[in-house]
Amino acid sequence: MKRETHAETDDLRREYDFDFSKGERGRYFERLIKDGANVAVIDPDLTKAFPNSAAVNAALRSLLEVARASTGLTGRSTRARKRAAG
Repeated sequence: MKRETHAETDDLRREYDFDFSKGERGRYFERLIKDGANVAVIDPDLTKAFPNSAAVNAALRSLLEVARASTGLTGRSTRARKRAAG
């Protein structure tokens, strides 16, 4: 049985001749760590409202402020505690 070579089993076209042996491992790693990159993918229907990272950051900061301001506004009724204790 004849063994197939890589060229015979390759699904890519000839013009896509990638030579990964010339690649540099971790080329952008330091920059990503330094910049603190964190990627979030936004659904296409939201890109009109949030066209760039500044818009997303502003919306998230606003949401965080609302969440912090509203935390603890409602508490448990003291009436229920008095009944249970009495």
